Amino acid sequence: MTTRYLDIKILKGGEAMTTTADASQGEKLTHRGIPVDPDLRVLALSSFANRFGAGAVLTTSALYFTRQVGFSPTEVALAMSVGALVGIVVQVPAGHLGDTRGPREMLTLFMTGAALFSAPPVFARSPLVLAVLLGVLAFFERGAGAVNQGVIAQLATGGRGVLFKAYLRAVTNSALGLGSVFGGLALIVDEAWAYVAVFVLNAVFTAFAAWNTTRLPHLPPHERAAGEPRLAVLRDWPYVVVTALTGLYALHFFVMELGLALYISEHTEAPTVMVAVLLIVNTAMVALFQVRFSRRSDSVEAGAKALVRGSLWIAAGFAIVAVADRGSYWIAIAVLVAGSLVHVVGEMIGSGGQWGLQLGLAPHERQGQYQGFAGLGFSVMAVIGPPIVTFFCVEQGERGWLMLAGIMVGIALVSVPAARWALASRASYGVTTHSG
Repeated sequence: MTTRYLDIKILKGGEAMTTTADASQGEKLTHRGIPVDPDLRVLALSSFANRFGAGAVLTTSALYFTRQVGFSPTEVALAMSVGALVGIVVQVPAGHLGDTRGPREMLTLFMTGAALFSAPPVFARSPLVLAVLLGVLAFFERGAGAVNQGVIAQLATGGRGVLFKAYLRAVTNSALGLGSVFGGLALIVDEAWAYVAVFVLNAVFTAFAAWNTTRLPHLPPHERAAGEPRLAVLRDWPYVVVTALTGLYALHFFVMELGLALYISEHTEAPTVMVAVLLIVNTAMVALFQVRFSRRSDSVEAGAKALVRGSLWIAAGFAIVAVADRGSYWIAIAVLVAGSLVHVVGEMIGSGGQWGLQLGLAPHERQGQYQGFAGLGFSVMAVIGPPIVTFFCVEQGERGWLMLAGIMVGIALVSVPAARWALASRASYGVTTHSG
């Protein structure tokens, strides 16, 4: 089997070789904010619908299960952890099924399952039942996510993969924000029926997203070649290393989502409402500028360099936030806003770099499997990140933020030789073609 990689430039003999994808670089991705390619429009619409419902549920679920149902916070957290663990296990096999059984068909199947199991958790009346239902839901949601990444890689060809992922991130951030507004209405009503309505709404929007995937074109499955391992990505050590590095790099998301909230509460004079204000600022910046900051990250080498550039901005943002504990009320607010704005620039640049690496190093015929594995880096960090972030941001205070700044830059610097090693391992196969 001839394996094709999505990288724009392939190293061979230490020199970059430009492939036919370069000619497609000038293709316009959107017109007036809407994807030009009809297939990408379908993907964007599904993502918006799916994340709108998710935003409403994320805003309300924890309070519903504790205040309305009567579960303890620990019981809710443990049930959610079950879902997170199921998500880790299912991603790579689901991506593999998408590659070998048909990406569009498997995406519709997983999305349909997610729609069917989106509402039932609201009726759980024991922590065990909640954990089981959230585990089943995570099986379908995470499976759909893994397959969807492979579909994106196959449809957003011609050098558009990174930019379309950037566009989707802006879309999903907007959808989550709008969905959280709907969830906020349920919090204001604070009645059981309002919370149930949120879960039902999520199921309806997920069902629409599932139906919408049937409008995608058929993508031919790619059976395993004779002698090819069932999950070849697990033996692709260069890709494993790069995924580990991008997973570690994702630590900065948890720093700003969890660590910053705890730091504001425990170490600064700023009001806790700043947590929500900074989240809104971050969401708005990503929605407006993610595509722009992801340009020129559409190759493996460019992606690694983008990680380094992004890490410098992230480190600078951490260093600014670190001194928020030194000032008064208004100074702390100003410092937190400044640090968050600097950080989000690095977040957007670094995200483009991560996508460049993950897409560029994956074989075209195994994008589902490889992108599912790439998602494991973030999923594992979701499990181990919170205690790490708490230690540095809360227990260590200002010093911890500076240490995290150094860690981020160190991870990015290591990714550059790791990316070259991974890219050279592909070049050794004599592969220089592009899927576009």
